[in-house]
Amino acid sequence: MTEERLLWSGDDAVALAALHAGVRLGTGYPGTPSTEILETFDRLGGNAQWAPNEKVALEVGIGSAFAGARTLVTMKHVGLNVAADALFTATYTDVDGGLVIVSADDPGMASSQNEQDNRHFARAAGAPMLEPIDSQQAYDDTWLALEIAERWKIPVILRLTTRICHAKTVVRPRPADQRRSLQDEEKAERSFRRDIPARVMIPAFAKPAHHRLRQKLAEITAWNEAEGPIQVVGSEASDQPGHQAGNKPKLGIIATGVAAMHAREAAPEVAQLTFGLTYPLPLERIRAFAAKVERLLVIEEGDPVLVDELNAAGIKAEGKPTRFRFGELDVARVRRIIAGDDSPEPAPAKGKPPELCQGCSHRVVFEALRDLECIVSGDIGCYTLGVLPPFSAMDTCVCMGASIGVGLGMRHALPEAEARRVVSVIGDSTFVHSGLTGLAEMVYNPPPTGHLVLILDNETTAMTGQQEHPGTGRALDHSPTHQLDFAGIARAMGVQAVEVIDGSDKSVSLQARIAAQLARDETALFVVRQPCVLAAPKIRLYKKAAAEERECQ
Repeated sequence: MTEERLLWSGDDAVALAALHAGVRLGTGYPGTPSTEILETFDRLGGNAQWAPNEKVALEVGIGSAFAGARTLVTMKHVGLNVAADALFTATYTDVDGGLVIVSADDPGMASSQNEQDNRHFARAAGAPMLEPIDSQQAYDDTWLALEIAERWKIPVILRLTTRICHAKTVVRPRPADQRRSLQDEEKAERSFRRDIPARVMIPAFAKPAHHRLRQKLAEITAWNEAEGPIQVVGSEASDQPGHQAGNKPKLGIIATGVAAMHAREAAPEVAQLTFGLTYPLPLERIRAFAAKVERLLVIEEGDPVLVDELNAAGIKAEGKPTRFRFGELDVARVRRIIAGDDSPEPAPAKGKPPELCQGCSHRVVFEALRDLECIVSGDIGCYTLGVLPPFSAMDTCVCMGASIGVGLGMRHALPEAEARRVVSVIGDSTFVHSGLTGLAEMVYNPPPTGHLVLILDNETTAMTGQQEHPGTGRALDHSPTHQLDFAGIARAMGVQAVEVIDGSDKSVSLQARIAAQLARDETALFVVRQPCVLAAPKIRLYKKAAAEERECQ
C-alpha cells in the first residue's frame, strides 16, 4: 500500500490528528496564528465551534473532558491569559478524557500586541507541554498529547509558534487501521463519573490535589527520561571539525520547536539534542548529553526559559545574546548565535504600512472621532488601524475588551473638559469576548460626565479571517444560530442612551450624533452597524441560505 503523504501546515496537521485521534469536540476563539486549526477540523468533518472567548472555550473543554471525551481547545498566546483562571485549577483536577490546549505563540508579533512566551504558563500551572518542530511532529504530538492527558488525567499544552502554524512540510498520517473513528466516538456510551475530591476544588480538596499534581509531574518526568520524544542528530564524536582522538566535540546544541530546524540547517555537522516534551524536562538525558561536549549552546526562540532552567539545575549551558530574544529566529540568526556574533543586525526592509480597507465601514467612524478631537480608548481588531494616518484617532490599546475599562478610568480621572472627549471603541466580536463586563462597570460605576461606547459592528471577526461569533447569528460553519442583540443587552443592563446606527446611511451625521452625546451626562452605547466590505458578499449568501432554510421548515 502506498504511504499517504500530505503537504500541510502545522495548524492543518493538528486538525487532521484531532480527527484521526477521535477528538469529540474542538472549541476555541479565533486568533492568528491558531485560527485555521478549528476551521480545518470543521472542514474535515470534526465537531468544531467558536466560543465567546478563550476562558469559556477552556471551561467547555474541561466539561467535555470530565465526561470522558477527547477534546481540543485552541487559542493564540494572549488567549491563554484569558483562559488562565481555568487552566491553573484544571491541572489540579482529574480529567478523564484527553484534554489538549493549543497555545499558538507569535514571536515577532506578526499579528499580536505582545511577544509573550507561553512556556512560562506550563511551569506556572503545572501543565505538561509539547513543542513540535514541523508539521509531522504537530500531527504526532497531538496524538501524544492526548495519550499523556488520558494516562495521567491532566490537561496538556501543545505549544506552536507562527512558523510551525503556517509553514507547510510533509505529513505522513497514521494508517487507517490505527485511527479512532469519530463516528465510533460519538456512539460510545458515556456517563459522568462522580469524584468530588478530584473535581470540586475547595481548599479541603485542592490541597491534596496539588500534591497529586506534583506526583503526576514526577511520573511524567520519569517517563520523559525513559521513553519521551527525544532525538539526537549530527555527531557526538569524531567527525566534528577540529576533533582529535580522545577529546570531546567542541560544541553541542540543544534546541526545541522551530529553532531546532533552524539549528540543523545552520550547523548540520554539530551534535544536537531535541526533545518534544519540553515540560517537565528530561534533565538527566540533557545532563548526559552535556557531559559529552565542551560547549553546550541552547537555541530557543523567545525568552531564555530553557537555558535558565538548565543552569539552575547545575548544567552549564550558554544562551543567546539579548538581541536575539526579540522576534523570530531564522537560519541566519542562528548562525550568528553559534558564532557568538552580537553585532547589530541589518535593519529589516520597510514594508507598506497596514491600513483600513478602502470602503471599510470603520473609516467614517474614525474620521468623526479625529475631527471631534476625541480621546479614543481603543481595542483589539482591524479597527485598531484607526491609530494610523490619515485618522490618527486612537490613543490607547491594551488587550481584548480593555477599551471600555480604560476609557472609564480616564473619564473618572481627567478634568471635565477632557473627560467629555473620551470615547471607547470596540468591535462586535471583541465586545462579546470581553466587553460585556466593561459595560457592567459603566452602569455600576458611571463617571460624573457619563461615557460613550461605540461598537463597530461589521458582522464578523474580520482581523483573523472573517470568522463568526455570537453576535453574527451564525455558527463556525456559517449555519444559522441565535444572535445576540447588543442594543437589547445594553438596555437590559441599564445603559441610559442606546442607539443602533446604520453606517451606510449617508443621511445620518455620525459626527453630529457623537458630539451631541458627548455633551450629555449619560452612559451611552452606539452600535454602528455595516458589514465588513470583504465579508459582505459571503454574509449575503449566508443570510439568503438561512432564509431559504426557514421557508422550508
